[in-house]
Amino acid sequence: MTIREQTEQLERQTLSKRAALAAESQGRDVPIPECPFRTCYQRDRDRIVHCKSFRRLKHKTQVFLAPQGDHYRTRLTHTLEVSQIARTIARGLRLNEDLTEAVAMGHDLGHTPFGHAGERALDKICPYGYKHYLQSVRIVECLEKDGQGLNLTKEVRDGIACHTTGPVAKTLEGQIVRYADRIAYINHDIEDAIRAGVMRESDIPDDIHRALGDTKSKRITTLVSSVIYNSGDEIRMDDETFAAYQAIHKFMFEKVYTNPLPKGEEGKAQDIIIKIYEYFVSHPEELPDEYRAILAHDDVHRAVCDYVSGMSDYYAIHIFSKIFIPEGWSKY
Repeated sequence: MTIREQTEQLERQTLSKRAALAAESQGRDVPIPECPFRTCYQRDRDRIVHCKSFRRLKHKTQVFLAPQGDHYRTRLTHTLEVSQIARTIARGLRLNEDLTEAVAMGHDLGHTPFGHAGERALDKICPYGYKHYLQSVRIVECLEKDGQGLNLTKEVRDGIACHTTGPVAKTLEGQIVRYADRIAYINHDIEDAIRAGVMRESDIPDDIHRALGDTKSKRITTLVSSVIYNSGDEIRMDDETFAAYQAIHKFMFEKVYTNPLPKGEEGKAQDIIIKIYEYFVSHPEELPDEYRAILAHDDVHRAVCDYVSGMSDYYAIHIFSKIFIPEGWSKY
Protein backbone atom coordinates (compact mmCIF):
# COMPACT_ATOMS: atom_id res chain seq x y z
CA MET A 1 0.00 0.00 0.00
CA THR A 2 1.14 3.53 -0.72
CA ILE A 3 1.22 6.13 2.04
CA ARG A 4 -1.88 7.73 0.48
CA GLU A 5 -3.73 4.39 0.54
CA GLN A 6 -2.77 3.91 4.18
CA THR A 7 -4.16 7.36 5.00
CA GLU A 8 -7.38 6.57 3.13
CA GLN A 9 -7.72 3.32 5.05
CA LEU A 10 -7.13 5.15 8.33
CA GLU A 11 -9.91 7.60 7.41
CA ARG A 12 -12.34 4.70 6.94
CA GLN A 13 -11.39 3.29 10.32
CA THR A 14 -11.35 6.45 12.43
CA LEU A 15 -13.59 9.11 10.93
CA SER A 16 -17.31 9.54 11.52
CA LYS A 17 -19.74 7.84 9.16
CA ARG A 18 -20.78 11.38 8.19
CA ALA A 19 -17.27 12.36 7.07
CA ALA A 20 -16.34 12.94 3.43
CA LEU A 21 -13.71 10.28 2.75
CA ALA A 22 -10.93 11.11 0.33
CA ALA A 23 -11.23 7.70 -1.34
CA GLU A 24 -14.90 8.45 -2.11
CA SER A 25 -14.39 11.93 -3.58
CA GLN A 26 -16.41 12.81 -6.66
CA GLY A 27 -13.07 13.68 -8.20
CA ARG A 28 -11.78 16.41 -10.52
CA ASP A 29 -13.02 17.71 -13.85
CA VAL A 30 -9.75 16.51 -15.41
CA PRO A 31 -8.61 13.15 -13.97
CA ILE A 32 -4.94 12.98 -12.94
CA PRO A 33 -2.73 10.19 -11.58
CA GLU A 34 -2.99 9.74 -7.82
CA CYS A 35 -0.19 11.02 -5.58
CA PRO A 36 1.59 8.22 -3.69
CA PHE A 37 1.78 10.33 -0.53
CA ARG A 38 -1.17 12.74 -0.37
CA THR A 39 -4.91 12.22 -0.54
CA CYS A 40 -6.88 14.28 -3.06
CA TYR A 41 -7.90 16.78 -0.37
CA GLN A 42 -4.34 17.18 0.92
CA ARG A 43 -3.29 17.81 -2.65
CA ASP A 44 -5.98 20.45 -3.09
CA ARG A 45 -4.83 22.26 0.04
CA ASP A 46 -1.27 22.30 -1.26
CA ARG A 47 -2.34 23.59 -4.67
CA ILE A 48 -4.20 26.47 -3.03
CA VAL A 49 -1.38 27.39 -0.65
CA HIS A 50 1.14 27.49 -3.51
CA CYS A 51 -0.98 29.57 -5.90
CA LYS A 52 -0.47 33.28 -6.63
CA SER A 53 -3.95 34.32 -5.46
CA PHE A 54 -3.22 32.92 -2.00
CA ARG A 55 -0.01 34.91 -1.69
CA ARG A 56 -1.79 38.14 -2.65
CA LEU A 57 -4.08 37.81 0.37
CA LYS A 58 -1.27 39.13 2.58
CA HIS A 59 -1.87 42.65 1.20
CA LYS A 60 -5.67 42.62 1.04
CA THR A 61 -7.84 44.44 3.57
CA GLN A 62 -9.76 42.62 6.27
CA VAL A 63 -11.44 45.60 8.03
CA PHE A 64 -8.83 48.36 8.23
CA LEU A 65 -7.68 49.66 4.83
CA ALA A 66 -3.96 49.10 4.11
CA PRO A 67 -3.14 49.04 7.84
CA GLN A 68 0.26 50.40 8.87
CA GLY A 69 0.61 48.42 12.11
CA ASP A 70 2.10 44.93 12.03
CA HIS A 71 -0.65 43.33 14.10
CA TYR A 72 -3.82 44.13 12.16
CA ARG A 73 -5.40 41.27 10.28
CA THR A 74 -5.22 40.93 6.52
CA ARG A 75 -7.12 38.45 4.36
CA LEU A 76 -4.19 36.05 4.71
CA THR A 77 -4.07 36.03 8.50
CA HIS A 78 -7.87 35.84 8.56
CA THR A 79 -7.67 32.77 6.31
CA LEU A 80 -5.18 31.09 8.63
CA GLU A 81 -7.40 31.75 11.66
CA VAL A 82 -10.43 30.35 9.85
CA SER A 83 -8.42 27.25 8.97
CA GLN A 84 -7.32 26.72 12.58
CA ILE A 85 -10.85 27.05 13.95
CA ALA A 86 -12.31 24.87 11.19
CA ARG A 87 -9.79 22.10 11.83
CA THR A 88 -10.54 22.16 15.55
CA ILE A 89 -14.25 21.69 14.83
CA ALA A 90 -13.60 18.98 12.23
CA ARG A 91 -11.38 17.09 14.66
CA GLY A 92 -13.96 17.37 17.42
CA LEU A 93 -16.63 15.91 15.12
CA ARG A 94 -14.30 13.29 13.61
CA LEU A 95 -14.78 14.76 10.16
CA ASN A 96 -12.17 15.14 7.42
CA GLU A 97 -9.65 17.78 8.52
CA ASP A 98 -7.87 17.80 5.16
CA LEU A 99 -11.03 18.65 3.21
CA THR A 100 -11.97 21.24 5.83
CA GLU A 101 -8.54 22.85 5.64
CA ALA A 102 -8.53 22.94 1.83
CA VAL A 103 -11.91 24.73 1.76
CA ALA A 104 -10.77 27.17 4.46
CA MET A 105 -7.53 28.00 2.63
CA GLY A 106 -9.40 28.73 -0.60
CA HIS A 107 -12.53 30.41 0.70
CA ASP A 108 -11.40 34.06 0.31
CA LEU A 109 -9.18 33.86 -2.79
CA GLY A 110 -11.71 35.99 -4.67
CA HIS A 111 -11.71 38.92 -2.29
CA THR A 112 -11.06 42.30 -3.86
CA PRO A 113 -8.60 44.99 -2.81
CA PHE A 114 -9.96 47.15 0.01
CA GLY A 115 -12.16 44.37 1.40
CA HIS A 116 -15.92 44.56 1.13
CA ALA A 117 -15.67 48.17 -0.09
CA GLY A 118 -13.93 46.90 -3.21
CA GLU A 119 -16.48 44.13 -3.56
CA ARG A 120 -19.34 46.63 -3.45
CA ALA A 121 -17.63 48.79 -6.07
CA LEU A 122 -17.19 45.90 -8.50
CA ASP A 123 -20.70 44.64 -7.83
CA LYS A 124 -21.95 48.09 -8.79
CA ILE A 125 -19.93 48.61 -11.96
CA CYS A 126 -19.50 45.13 -13.43
CA PRO A 127 -22.51 44.07 -15.53
CA TYR A 128 -22.16 40.54 -14.17
CA GLY A 129 -22.26 41.74 -10.56
CA TYR A 130 -19.61 40.59 -8.12
CA LYS A 131 -19.58 38.10 -5.23
CA HIS A 132 -16.21 37.19 -3.77
CA TYR A 133 -17.16 33.56 -3.10
CA LEU A 134 -18.10 33.03 -6.76
CA GLN A 135 -14.87 34.72 -7.83
CA SER A 136 -12.97 32.36 -5.53
CA VAL A 137 -14.41 29.45 -7.50
CA ARG A 138 -13.60 31.16 -10.81
CA ILE A 139 -10.01 31.62 -9.66
CA VAL A 140 -9.47 27.94 -8.85
CA GLU A 141 -11.37 26.76 -11.94
CA CYS A 142 -10.29 29.22 -14.65
CA LEU A 143 -7.68 31.81 -13.69
CA GLU A 144 -4.83 30.20 -11.78
CA LYS A 145 -1.93 28.50 -13.57
CA ASP A 146 -2.17 30.79 -16.61
CA GLY A 147 -5.81 30.00 -17.26
CA GLN A 148 -5.66 26.27 -16.57
CA GLY A 149 -7.11 26.48 -13.07
CA LEU A 150 -6.09 24.33 -10.12
CA ASN A 151 -8.32 21.37 -11.07
CA LEU A 152 -9.59 20.90 -7.51
CA THR A 153 -12.02 18.24 -6.34
CA LYS A 154 -15.74 18.95 -6.52
CA GLU A 155 -16.06 18.87 -2.72
CA VAL A 156 -13.49 21.63 -2.20
CA ARG A 157 -15.03 23.85 -4.89
CA ASP A 158 -18.50 23.32 -3.43
CA GLY A 159 -17.29 24.30 0.05
CA ILE A 160 -15.65 27.46 -1.30
CA ALA A 161 -18.77 28.46 -3.24
CA CYS A 162 -21.06 27.94 -0.22
CA HIS A 163 -18.92 29.37 2.58
CA THR A 164 -20.85 32.56 3.22
CA THR A 165 -24.52 32.87 2.17
CA GLY A 166 -26.97 31.05 -0.04
CA PRO A 167 -26.89 27.28 -0.57
CA VAL A 168 -25.35 25.15 2.15
CA ALA A 169 -22.30 23.06 1.27
CA LYS A 170 -23.01 19.44 0.42
CA THR A 171 -20.35 18.18 2.85
CA LEU A 172 -20.30 18.77 6.59
CA GLU A 173 -16.69 19.85 6.18
CA GLY A 174 -17.77 22.65 3.87
CA GLN A 175 -20.49 23.65 6.33
CA ILE A 176 -17.88 23.87 9.09
CA VAL A 177 -15.97 26.55 7.17
CA ARG A 178 -19.07 28.76 7.03
CA TYR A 179 -19.22 28.72 10.84
CA ALA A 180 -15.45 28.97 11.31
CA ASP A 181 -15.39 32.07 9.06
CA ARG A 182 -18.01 33.76 11.24
CA ILE A 183 -16.32 32.77 14.49
CA ALA A 184 -12.91 33.98 13.28
CA TYR A 185 -13.85 37.34 11.83
CA ILE A 186 -16.16 38.53 14.59
CA ASN A 187 -13.49 37.87 17.22
CA HIS A 188 -10.42 39.14 15.41
CA ASP A 189 -12.34 42.21 14.25
CA ILE A 190 -13.07 42.99 17.91
CA GLU A 191 -9.37 42.68 18.74
CA ASP A 192 -8.33 44.87 15.79
CA ALA A 193 -10.98 47.48 16.64
CA ILE A 194 -9.75 47.64 20.23
CA ARG A 195 -6.16 48.03 18.99
CA ALA A 196 -7.30 50.85 16.70
CA GLY A 197 -9.09 52.68 19.51
CA VAL A 198 -12.47 52.29 17.82
CA MET A 199 -13.95 50.42 20.80
CA ARG A 200 -13.13 48.88 24.16
CA GLU A 201 -13.88 45.41 25.47
CA SER A 202 -16.11 47.03 28.08
CA ASP A 203 -18.31 48.47 25.29
CA ILE A 204 -19.65 44.99 24.54
CA PRO A 205 -23.02 44.59 26.30
CA ASP A 206 -23.02 42.59 29.54
CA ASP A 207 -25.55 40.05 28.29
CA ILE A 208 -23.22 39.16 25.41
CA HIS A 209 -20.29 38.86 27.81
CA ARG A 210 -22.30 36.53 30.00
CA ALA A 211 -23.36 34.38 27.06
CA LEU A 212 -20.07 34.19 25.16
CA GLY A 213 -17.28 35.34 27.47
CA ASP A 214 -15.34 38.54 28.07
CA THR A 215 -12.16 37.70 26.12
CA LYS A 216 -11.44 36.59 22.56
CA SER A 217 -10.28 33.18 23.78
CA LYS A 218 -13.42 32.58 25.84
CA ARG A 219 -15.71 33.65 23.02
CA ILE A 220 -14.02 31.39 20.48
CA THR A 221 -14.16 28.48 22.93
CA THR A 222 -17.86 29.06 23.58
CA LEU A 223 -18.74 29.28 19.90
CA VAL A 224 -16.59 26.32 18.83
CA SER A 225 -17.92 24.20 21.69
CA SER A 226 -21.49 24.99 20.67
CA VAL A 227 -20.83 23.81 17.12
CA ILE A 228 -19.12 20.60 18.24
CA TYR A 229 -21.74 19.65 20.83
CA ASN A 230 -24.79 20.48 18.69
CA SER A 231 -23.87 19.26 15.21
CA GLY A 232 -25.04 15.98 13.75
CA ASP A 233 -26.45 15.59 10.27
CA GLU A 234 -25.92 19.33 9.87
CA ILE A 235 -23.45 21.79 11.34
CA ARG A 236 -25.15 24.13 13.79
CA MET A 237 -24.97 25.96 17.12
CA ASP A 238 -27.53 25.75 19.88
CA ASP A 239 -30.19 28.43 19.64
CA GLU A 240 -29.03 30.43 22.68
CA THR A 241 -25.42 30.64 21.54
CA PHE A 242 -26.37 31.48 17.97
CA ALA A 243 -28.64 34.25 19.25
CA ALA A 244 -25.68 35.64 21.24
CA TYR A 245 -23.53 35.46 18.09
CA GLN A 246 -26.16 37.41 16.16
CA ALA A 247 -26.25 39.98 18.96
CA ILE A 248 -22.49 40.53 18.91
CA HIS A 249 -22.55 40.72 15.11
CA LYS A 250 -25.22 43.43 15.32
CA PHE A 251 -23.13 45.24 17.92
CA MET A 252 -20.05 45.11 15.65
CA PHE A 253 -22.03 46.30 12.65
CA GLU A 254 -23.14 49.38 14.55
CA LYS A 255 -19.90 50.00 16.45
CA VAL A 256 -17.22 49.10 13.89
CA TYR A 257 -18.40 48.03 10.43
CA THR A 258 -20.25 51.31 9.82
CA ASN A 259 -18.00 53.49 11.99
CA PRO A 260 -16.59 56.52 10.12
CA LEU A 261 -13.18 56.11 11.79
CA PRO A 262 -12.20 52.76 10.20
CA LYS A 263 -14.57 53.13 7.25
CA GLY A 264 -14.11 56.81 6.40
CA GLU A 265 -11.65 56.10 3.59
CA GLU A 266 -13.83 53.50 1.87
CA GLY A 267 -15.35 56.04 -0.51
CA LYS A 268 -11.89 56.85 -1.82
CA ALA A 269 -11.09 53.15 -2.14
CA GLN A 270 -14.24 52.55 -4.16
CA ASP A 271 -13.41 55.49 -6.42
CA ILE A 272 -9.99 53.95 -7.09
CA ILE A 273 -11.56 50.61 -8.03
CA ILE A 274 -14.16 52.19 -10.31
CA LYS A 275 -11.70 54.49 -12.09
CA ILE A 276 -9.23 51.66 -12.69
CA TYR A 277 -12.03 49.44 -13.96
CA GLU A 278 -13.36 52.08 -16.35
CA TYR A 279 -9.86 52.83 -17.64
CA PHE A 280 -9.08 49.22 -18.58
CA VAL A 281 -12.51 48.69 -20.13
CA SER A 282 -11.59 51.59 -22.44
CA HIS A 283 -7.98 50.40 -22.87
CA PRO A 284 -8.06 46.58 -22.88
CA GLU A 285 -4.85 46.49 -24.89
CA GLU A 286 -3.03 47.64 -21.71
CA LEU A 287 -4.16 44.63 -19.66
CA PRO A 288 -1.40 42.18 -18.69
CA ASP A 289 -1.02 39.28 -21.13
CA GLU A 290 -2.78 36.70 -18.93
CA TYR A 291 -5.88 38.91 -18.72
CA ARG A 292 -5.83 39.91 -22.39
CA ALA A 293 -5.97 36.18 -23.13
CA ILE A 294 -9.39 36.07 -21.47
CA LEU A 295 -10.72 38.27 -24.28
CA ALA A 296 -10.45 35.31 -26.64
CA HIS A 297 -13.44 33.65 -24.96
CA ASP A 298 -15.01 36.31 -22.70
CA ASP A 299 -15.83 39.99 -23.03
CA VAL A 300 -13.81 42.94 -21.79
CA HIS A 301 -15.82 43.33 -18.59
CA ARG A 302 -15.01 39.78 -17.53
CA ALA A 303 -11.31 40.26 -18.21
CA VAL A 304 -11.11 43.62 -16.44
CA CYS A 305 -13.11 42.37 -13.46
CA ASP A 306 -10.74 39.41 -13.10
CA TYR A 307 -7.72 41.73 -13.23
CA VAL A 308 -8.98 44.41 -10.85
CA SER A 309 -10.47 41.96 -8.31
CA GLY A 310 -7.14 40.15 -8.04
CA MET A 311 -5.17 43.26 -7.10
CA SER A 312 -3.80 43.80 -3.62
CA ASP A 313 -4.51 47.10 -1.87
CA TYR A 314 -1.03 48.40 -2.60
CA TYR A 315 -1.01 47.28 -6.22
CA ALA A 316 -4.38 48.96 -6.86
CA ILE A 317 -3.03 52.21 -5.42
CA HIS A 318 0.12 51.83 -7.54
CA ILE A 319 -1.87 51.27 -10.76
CA PHE A 320 -4.19 54.17 -9.97
CA SER A 321 -1.19 56.46 -9.40
CA LYS A 322 0.50 55.26 -12.58
CA ILE A 323 -2.60 56.01 -14.66
CA PHE A 324 -4.02 59.14 -13.05
CA ILE A 325 -1.29 60.91 -11.04
CA PRO A 326 1.19 62.93 -13.11
CA GLU A 327 4.86 62.28 -12.50
CA GLY A 328 7.28 65.13 -11.96
CA TRP A 329 9.72 65.98 -14.73
CA SER A 330 13.07 64.47 -13.78
CA LYS A 331 15.41 65.18 -16.74
CA TYR A 332 17.81 68.05 -16.10
